[in-house]
Order: sequence, then C-alpha cells, then structure tokens
Amino acid sequence: MNAIRPEKIEAAETETVDSNLAAVTEVEAGIRDFVRNDIAYLRRPAASTSDAPPLDPSAEATVNNVNSLIQRVAGTSLAEIENLISELESLRDLLHAEGQRVQREISGYAQLSQAAMKSTRMIADNVSQWKRAADGLRNS
Repeated sequence: MNAIRPEKIEAAETETVDSNLAAVTEVEAGIRDFVRNDIAYLRRPAASTSDAPPLDPSAEATVNNVNSLIQRVAGTSLAEIENLISELESLRDLLHAEGQRVQREISGYAQLSQAAMKSTRMIADNVSQWKRAADGLRNS
C-alpha cells in the first residue's frame, strides 16, 4: 500500500489555503469598500448651492425629514451588513481552523494505520516462523 507523506500533503494544502484566503480577503475588502462608497453620499451633508431658489420652510422641513429618515434606514442597513460581514469572517475563520484540525486528524489516523499494518506484518512473519519451526520438530 502506497501512502502519501503527510508533510507533503500539509505543505501543498497550506499553500492552497493561503492563496484562497488571500483571494477571499481581497474580495471582502472590495465589497466593503464598494458598500462604503455607495452610501457615502448619504452620510455627507448636502452642499448648499447659492444658485438654487430658497425653499419655503415647510418644504425644507419635509426634505430634512426625508433625508433624516433615509440616513437612519441606510445607517441601520449598513450596520446590519457590517455585522453580517464580521459574522461571516468569524465563521470563515472557524471553518478554516476546523479544516486544519481535520487534516491533522486524518494525518494522525494515516500514521496510526501504517503502524498497525507494520505490527500486523511482524506478527504474521513471527507466527509463520514459529509454524515452520513446529513443523520441523514434528517431522524429525
């Protein structure tokens, strides 16, 4: 039975995991930047232009109320998205750690299996030698 050495498997898997982790981190950073830039205009106060005609007080109050409502809704949504991103990151870290643990367990079981096979071969060889010796004593 041929077995792949655990050290070689772990080195190749570590390189793959590291490159995958870097790619995931880069995508997450891009998404985070996109979300922040997409709603950044909601956070900035509106620049007043001197060309625009003045609004009557009731219309201005309505516009301010609508802007305030939009900012609160967007702020809540943004907070929920940020919370979701952090939860997903922690879940990714957990899955990564569990994957490494499973790889270590599999490596340990492979080593244990090889040791058991060697022990079984040694026992079988000793039993066959004893059998030959016993057959030799009976025949003489």
